[in-house]
Parts: sequence; C-alpha cells; structure tokens
Amino acid sequence: MDVFLGEWVNLLLRWAHMIVGIGWIGTSFYFVALDYSLNQQERKSKGVFGTAWQVHGGGFYHVEKFTVAPPHLPPHLHWFKWEAYLTWVTGFGLMVVQYYLHANAYLIDPAVLPLAPWQAIAISVASLLAGWLVYDGLCRALGERTVLLAACVFVLILVASVLYTKVFSGRGAFLHVGSLVGTIMAVNVFAIIIPNQKKMVAQLLRGEEPEARYGKIGKQRSLHNNYLTLPVLLMMVSPHYPFLSAHPQSWLVVALILVTGGLFRHLLNRIDAGDDWSKYGWAAPVALFALICAIYVTAPASRPASTAAAIGDAELLALSAKHCTMCHARKPTHESFQEAPKNVTLESVQDFRRYAPLVMAQTVQNKAMPLGNQTGMTDEEREQIGQWLRANAR
Repeated sequence: MDVFLGEWVNLLLRWAHMIVGIGWIGTSFYFVALDYSLNQQERKSKGVFGTAWQVHGGGFYHVEKFTVAPPHLPPHLHWFKWEAYLTWVTGFGLMVVQYYLHANAYLIDPAVLPLAPWQAIAISVASLLAGWLVYDGLCRALGERTVLLAACVFVLILVASVLYTKVFSGRGAFLHVGSLVGTIMAVNVFAIIIPNQKKMVAQLLRGEEPEARYGKIGKQRSLHNNYLTLPVLLMMVSPHYPFLSAHPQSWLVVALILVTGGLFRHLLNRIDAGDDWSKYGWAAPVALFALICAIYVTAPASRPASTAAAIGDAELLALSAKHCTMCHARKPTHESFQEAPKNVTLESVQDFRRYAPLVMAQTVQNKAMPLGNQTGMTDEEREQIGQWLRANAR
C-alpha cells in the first residue's frame, strides 16, 4: 500500500477507534455507576430492584432496574453492543495496518526471536484467541469465587505479558497485552453478555419467567470489563512511552498498571455506591503506592562508567547513517515512512543537539530505536552515541 494512503487509513482507523471506544467506555462507566446508585427504598413498581432520579442536559430522568426482567417486553429495547464490537474491529484494523503490514519494524525484534512476518502474525492471532479461551474457562470453573477468579485473571495477564516479551519486540509485546485484555472485554460482550440477554428476551416472548442466572453471569462479565478499562487504556498508548514498553521487566510494569488502574476503578465504583470511606478508603493509598512503584521501577538506571571509545562528529554521523537516517531523514528510505517520524531528522550534528533528549531516551536508555533493531545496533554503539550527547548536547 502506498505510504501516504496507508497513513490515512491508519489515521481514520485510529480516529474511529477513539470515537467508538469513548462510547463503549462511557456506557460501561455510566451503567455501573447507575447500578451502584440505585435507590432500593423508594416506592417502586412490582419486580423493580431499584430506581434512580437523574438530571442532565437540562432534563430530569427517572430510571428503573428490574430484579430480573419486566413482566412484558417493551416495544422498543435499546441494545448496547455495537460500541464494543466496533471498538474491537477498529482496534484490530489498527493492528493490521500498523503491526502486521510493518511486522519487521514494529512487531519483530530479531534479538528476541527471529521470526518471519507470517509467523509473528499467526502467533498474535492465536494468542488472542487462546487468551480468551483460558479466561472464559476460568470464569466458568470459578463462578462466583470473586477473589480467586480475580487473582487467576491477574496471573493470566502477567503470564501473557512474560510470554509476549519472549516473542515480540518490546513495543509489540506491551501492545499485545493491551490487545489481549481488550479482546477479552469485547468477546465478553459478544459471546456472553448479549447472548444471555437475548436468551432472557426469548423467554419473555415465550411467556416464560426469565432465568436470573443469565443476567447474573452477564453482570459479572460486565464488571470485569469495567475494572479492566483503565489498565487497558494505558497499555494501548504504551508504544508512545518506551520507558514502559521497552522496560526489561515489562511484566512487572503490567502488574503495577493492573493494580493501580483496577483499584482506582474500584474506588470510583464504591464512591458511586455511596459506601462509607472506611469500607473502601484502603484502595486509594494502595493504588497510589503501586503508581509510585511503577514510576520508581521505570526510572532510568544509573550507569557504570562507560568503557566505550569516545567518538567525534564524523563517527556520530556515520552511526546515524548506519542506524538512524533510513527513517529520520528529510527523505526516508524506509518502506514504512514518507517523511521523518514526528519530523525528527538526524542528518547533522545540529540535529543531534536539537533532539538530544529524544535520542538519549529512545536510543541509548530504552533501546526502543531503531524500530525492531532492524539495523542491529549494538550496546557499544548506543553508549558511544550517549557519550557524544553527554559531552556535546548542552
């Protein structure tokens, strides 16, 4: 595909992904908050679990939630499903145009595991399917044992994060953890929540009493989605932050993100439920501690005195020509780029002085560049660039 057209496809898919994702996350946040804020004491109709009075946009709303289902199916029933489906479809589309079509640059790192693009793509697709099947098996086996189930899902995600780092580049591995969680969330809607709701509707249409267990299972999966939302959002933007995705113990970073995001979501849910602070206040300091730990773990490590030979301007530009300017030039030669990424060019000494913080962070410290280390930059070469930057870029 032409690079320019490919960039437009990427942009439009990313835009659509954001739009439908906001819609899905918004409905998740709203309905969980609605559930927790229902007034069960107010006088209500038969079979109603709770009610809520709400005001928004200059209007008043009176909402009722039935314990299982209404006695009769209303003529108009709004289904909340397309937001979830389209979020996954647009996200997978982004995976295709960004990571599958440019697997050598974004997905594969020969230093991790030398793979052909088709092999990396096959592992990617198979792992997303396998992750869902394991998660679904855990949910069916453990049922309502909430704490044990949460611990098992936590371990599942950590195991996946470790396995991904053994197969993909740092960027590709971290993004796949987010993709795995996002797939679990979307398939929850597609394979569990909506089918269960349809079974209850079918029972109503047949004049039968709907089975409460279908709604209960759907509610459990919906809550899983709600608690996973904040962690998955951060993991999906991780490629923009190499100090996350390129971390040598990225599984630990994933663990801290899960704890921080999950507990913060729990905090907001309990606030919506109107619980006393003494019942949920513990979540705030634990989430904050996990966040501080994440910041500490990802901080640049102090480096021992370098033994690499110092280089001059000419040697620096030779290293740039070998490893950098295929992408970071006014006219890139890399097949994936028509212009320098983020307009960062590294063709002169002045360029290196101008972009010194970026080069130091992404090439020397985090080793996120070159993409997929396609040019085979060595640690010695990285340190030589770092020495030059420390001596000259002030």
